[in-house]
Amino acid sequence: MNDERLIVTQASEDTGEERQRQPGPDGQPEPAPAPAPEQQARAGKRRRRGPGPFTLLVLPGLVTVTGVATFLTLTGGLPSPWPEDSGAGQTAAAVIDPSYVPWLRKAASACTVLEPSVLAAQIDQLSGWTDDTDDLSGQKGIAAFTDSEWRTWGKDDDGNGNSSPRDPADAIMALGRRDCSLAGKMTDLRTEGRVSGDLVDLTLAAYASGPDAVTQAGRVPPAAKTYLAEVKALLPRYEALDRDDSGDGAGAAAGALLSPPVTPLTITSPFGSREHPLTGVTKLHTGVDFAAPQGAPAVAAREGRVVFAAPTTAYGNRVVIDHGTLEGKRLETTYSHLSSLEAAVGQTVEAGTLIGRVGSTGLSTGPHLHFEVVFDGYYADPRPWLVAGG
Repeated sequence: MNDERLIVTQASEDTGEERQRQPGPDGQPEPAPAPAPEQQARAGKRRRRGPGPFTLLVLPGLVTVTGVATFLTLTGGLPSPWPEDSGAGQTAAAVIDPSYVPWLRKAASACTVLEPSVLAAQIDQLSGWTDDTDDLSGQKGIAAFTDSEWRTWGKDDDGNGNSSPRDPADAIMALGRRDCSLAGKMTDLRTEGRVSGDLVDLTLAAYASGPDAVTQAGRVPPAAKTYLAEVKALLPRYEALDRDDSGDGAGAAAGALLSPPVTPLTITSPFGSREHPLTGVTKLHTGVDFAAPQGAPAVAAREGRVVFAAPTTAYGNRVVIDHGTLEGKRLETTYSHLSSLEAAVGQTVEAGTLIGRVGSTGLSTGPHLHFEVVFDGYYADPRPWLVAGG
């Protein structure tokens, strides 16, 4: 995932410099560029002329690089936040914006047939994770919805006031609803003995060719086999999403474990890549900004213990609450740009406990609450974690 492991510390951030376990200004440090794929060596023989400058100066370096590459290959390479056996997961991390992951998991949790990896592989096959409009088909967004399809399946799932196939969160959730509807039909047909086969295969076939074609064939119809093969070939890239599904983003999203830190929950800047309004730097916005008037109460989103409460250069007055572990993974929430601190380090709080007042301290353009969720050391989109209707 494109989310370096960052865990909040108890130490004060007096200088605004990034510290170990303390996030940077309203955005996660950008990861180092991924190494380019190895290029194939050009074929062909060269006449041997005796040792020249290349042999004497360059060749020893190439031998060293080759040796290092061989060592990394044999030993598994450099450390990765993904499990050591998840080479496919590393591929998934390279192509999925981290803000998409909780939505993939939440969408897949709507029915038992779907896994996050299936949705991710579908989107990869449909659009390659790009948002280009297909003028010929009229398909829009990463999930390639047409206008008529969107009228059936689209909703404003991320609560930003706009339902659009070009909104990744809305598109992912809509694709999940569509797939789950098809999965329900295929389950009924298979129970009735009218079709046979794997439910995931039948669901993908119904997506590609329609339920009627699957019913008529009694199995995956020939017209859907190419689409099915392409999606299944992409599945290994995203298997890590399924392994991490238990107890983190998906479980939290399905259960909505956090109460609103302010009311109402009016989003002015969502989680995801953006250009910072003051610094002009484009990077991951590591939380959600909620509009609230100066002095409005900011409250704990869940019971826990305050582990940081102090002024910082970038976040202004900031509170961090440790909520303990969920299935062995630590959950923390942060509250920033407060006008005043109403909590102290070591204090035990309940959901709804006043911990500060909304303000505009630090790098801020006006009163609001910057709210973050840090789960197992990773920033997560807070919206799927929050109880709706706050």
